[in-house]
Amino acid sequence: MGAPGIAMRLPYPCPDPSDSLSIAWDTVTSESWVAPMAACMQDPEHHAEGDVWTHTKMVCEALVALPAWQALPALDREVVFAACLLHDIAKPPTTVVEDGRIRHPGHSPRGATTVRAMLWRLGIDPAVRERVAGLVRTHQLPFYMIEEDDPRRRAATISQTVRCDHLAMVTRADGLGRICRDPQKLQDNIALFEEFCAEQGCLDRPFAFPSDHSRFVYFRNPERDPTYLAHDDTRGEVTLMCGLPGAGKDHWIRHNTDVPVISLDALREELDAPASGGNQGAVIQAAREQAREHLRRGQSFVWNATSLTRDLRGRIISLAHDYRARVRIVFLDTAYKRLVRQNQGRQAAVPLPVIEKMTRLWDPPDLTEAHRVDWIVQA
Repeated sequence: MGAPGIAMRLPYPCPDPSDSLSIAWDTVTSESWVAPMAACMQDPEHHAEGDVWTHTKMVCEALVALPAWQALPALDREVVFAACLLHDIAKPPTTVVEDGRIRHPGHSPRGATTVRAMLWRLGIDPAVRERVAGLVRTHQLPFYMIEEDDPRRRAATISQTVRCDHLAMVTRADGLGRICRDPQKLQDNIALFEEFCAEQGCLDRPFAFPSDHSRFVYFRNPERDPTYLAHDDTRGEVTLMCGLPGAGKDHWIRHNTDVPVISLDALREELDAPASGGNQGAVIQAAREQAREHLRRGQSFVWNATSLTRDLRGRIISLAHDYRARVRIVFLDTAYKRLVRQNQGRQAAVPLPVIEKMTRLWDPPDLTEAHRVDWIVQA
């Protein structure tokens, strides 16, 4: 992705340390997501301060008081501030009460998809949008990563999508902006997270692998040593398209490759299957059999589908890996207004409410999945 444009700055009340550290809360309280947070209570053992919005304000106030945050470049300050502001946005819809305890299972990944879709509709630069969404998705990890069985694997994974030093800043503010039983342990674990990432060379940059194939193999085999230069015996390449309906996948294929294409839309038409829902088993089976025929010959090909989630991409990636093919993901990140326009011009337009529903599952690809990821931004 290209550098974020100054015109696409985040529309939230991030204070300027050279002027004032006062947060203009009145400019954000009318946002539709604030009231549900204010009405959402938390477990008093970890959040004796009360509701999610009270906690969020405490987190942001703690963040802007940190000298490390104040020293960041302006755009980095905005990204980290926005991540703190939105880090618990999905707590209201994920709240459950079990045995008298309030929990919010899965609020971090759901929060990331919520933030991604929200900032996409606002027209925020994709690079900025993904930095914020990535911090929201991972904001809890520094609290306990150092206690995991394989912290190096976790650090290597995180660092492919977020800056770990910025993540530590978000999590530090998250720990300071609450009333809980052992706040010092939270801060100690964050400090250990920072120290460990620095030792692994991935505090302010991605973990470095000897080659793209070494990285691909490592993330598919937890027993691998990430510093080992894996023998590259690949043959052929699978190009996996990824993007919402109307993003322009067919157009990109026509102008950028001449290898065979396996199109799920074409197979649905051939098999008279519905565009969505219903029984897609016959379509998937036919597509996978075509893929196997190409893979047996070492023939490169394109897999043309929306492939919006890691799970959906993983099925064809696993098949490619079984046949020793290289994997390239081409993600078309098309601006909201342009995508709506392009979708309306398609022969079989997908209803906008369906596209909106699909954004709730939207999980863009990253380098833990493939040898290569091409992120094509279309404004």
